[in-house]
Amino acid sequence: MHAPELAHSFGARSCRVRVDKPRRIWLDLIHTDPLAPPVRVPALVDPGPAVDLARVVIGRTETGRPWVLRLLGRHILVAGVSDAGKSSVMWAVLRALAPWNRAGLVQVFGIDPKGGMELGRAPGLFQKLVCDNGVEAVELLEHVATLTRQRAEALRRQGTRKWTPASGQPFVLLIIDELADVIAYQPDNALRKRANAALQSILSQGRAPGVCVIGQIQDPRKQVIDCRHLFPIKIAMWLDEPEQVDMVLGDGVRERGASAHEISEDTPGVAWVKVGGL
Repeated sequence: MHAPELAHSFGARSCRVRVDKPRRIWLDLIHTDPLAPPVRVPALVDPGPAVDLARVVIGRTETGRPWVLRLLGRHILVAGVSDAGKSSVMWAVLRALAPWNRAGLVQVFGIDPKGGMELGRAPGLFQKLVCDNGVEAVELLEHVATLTRQRAEALRRQGTRKWTPASGQPFVLLIIDELADVIAYQPDNALRKRANAALQSILSQGRAPGVCVIGQIQDPRKQVIDCRHLFPIKIAMWLDEPEQVDMVLGDGVRERGASAHEISEDTPGVAWVKVGGL
């Protein structure tokens, strides 16, 4: 609540408050903006026997350290207004995984309701890409849901609780651009129900069998997406209203300094990230 006053007192640009343990907090005082300069694109590497899906480098944090994203055992929700840079997360992940994708160690599915204006730029990266929010999109969701259940059953028969690269199956990544178009704005009630049922099946069952969903959305209201709790990693880019920050990242995050509604429109791709209950 008093983070702006603390920042002013110490002559800093901003102040973040972190709770360490009872009666101990940390104040992160930010004096410069390391996110203003563009991030240098890392070189692609030859795929080894396994990609570290727990630490995929996709950017830089405000402390100057690499921003690593955990795909293994996680689903990721990216929220932000139009032109906030939501797709930068998706493209950074796809680029980082490209060598493993080409080697067959990662399998990517995509749904782009905007007629392929985003994902259609690189159709060769996808095992299957659907460029609408109709029957084909729903069938792809149901296909991935079935695939998830089959992989879970295979792991059970092997006596294994979680997917690993040694399982012999590729890691599966499902990317949904404009998620609301598929699960909320679909005018056909039957298709909308099928899409929601399939998505929630993937989100609730997919983490152990090696299936990850990256969903991008502009409107984070509960009536639009009521399964936010199934995304352990939430990324809030520039948002319209202060209340939307709490919708995406959880109650109380603004008081601790997560001011996603104050991100400049001139810095697309800058975001606040919440992992689990942190």
